[in-house]
Amino acid sequence: MKSKPKAVVILGPTSSGKTEMSIKLAKQFNGVIISADSRQFYKGLDIATAKTTKDQQGGIPHYMIDIATPEQDFSLSLYQTTVYNLLNTINRWNWIRPKKTLPFIVGGTGLYIQAIVDGYQLPRVAPNPKLRDELNQLPLTDLIKKLEKLDQKSTVDFKNKRRVVRAIEILTSSGEFERKAKPPDFNFLQIGIKKDPAELNRRIHQKILAMHDAGIVKETKALIDQGVDFSQPAFSALGYHHLRDYLKGKLTLKQALEKMESDTKKFAKRQMTWFKRDQRIHWISRLSEAEELIKTFLKS
Repeated sequence: MKSKPKAVVILGPTSSGKTEMSIKLAKQFNGVIISADSRQFYKGLDIATAKTTKDQQGGIPHYMIDIATPEQDFSLSLYQTTVYNLLNTINRWNWIRPKKTLPFIVGGTGLYIQAIVDGYQLPRVAPNPKLRDELNQLPLTDLIKKLEKLDQKSTVDFKNKRRVVRAIEILTSSGEFERKAKPPDFNFLQIGIKKDPAELNRRIHQKILAMHDAGIVKETKALIDQGVDFSQPAFSALGYHHLRDYLKGKLTLKQALEKMESDTKKFAKRQMTWFKRDQRIHWISRLSEAEELIKTFLKS
């Protein structure tokens, strides 16, 4: 029986060190990196989404970064299709090249990772701007009630208004939102980076300070000056809304940065809640552990 081509997933909460570890592993195993951070797709959103610079990438090819404008709706379905096409292209390269390339899918957006690993069969429903505008006028509690009427068994994250709106949009159009799965044509090793909560909080604090030093306030002001629509999915990246409120005089800079840090810590907890549901993830805390897992995986 023909074995499936292999790929490695490096996941974990924000600020856990995914970027640094994945670049080291990609250098060691002749890898390329495919981003699974749903906000790094967008051009011009650099500091808040913690995109790697060319220097940081260290010569490792990176994909799924800066591939859409903030006004575009880069859906989960489109992400899945694009990544599968990338993986198939890499697999074809590996048939003709003497040294095989190992794809690393790296990020913290659990839904996007699971769509790849489990082969979600996603409904192809185009955005409905008019319906979205109507739904976005409603409070989250009313949206949840509306969704529950359409789908009593919904597994959508009820704390995420954008995803609740999208689920209603899909159900209204197609009548179904069940995430059917079809085993993908790839074999995935999922590695999660585990950090002590106190250490993770320290890293998040340092990340917020680094973003400020890197110019996130200037980046946010430039976006405001361009007249961007902050209700677009692209701007759900943590930081932009806080700093917009600062620039509009609603918050002091200290308050905005403190809210950024607090919300980032809450976000990290939600990420871990999602990842802990998947028993296939191998949790590690050191680079050497990841190296051994990958070596064993490639031999199997």
